[in-house]
Amino acid sequence: MVQLLNLVSYAFNIYYYMIIIYIFMSWVPQVRETSFGQLLGRLVEPYLQIFRRFIPPLGMIDISPIVALVALYFAQIGLFSIVTMLVSG
Repeated sequence: MVQLLNLVSYAFNIYYYMIIIYIFMSWVPQVRETSFGQLLGRLVEPYLQIFRRFIPPLGMIDISPIVALVALYFAQIGLFSIVTMLVSG
């Protein structure tokens, strides 16, 4: 069970860093046009679109990725709390 939790934690961390890289790629739009940028966009944009529907950009600043990262963090904590309660109880 611990190995499975470690694997899930690793997947959460990878996705977390993918979002951060995608955010930084927005500063250099040409990078998003590369094959890596397009692949990353296909993996990250569906998750970010959920938050962009509810949080409009504030001028030139889009805070929805920050909210998405916080939500991902809380989802990870919540999932591990639930699994811990099920295993120990």
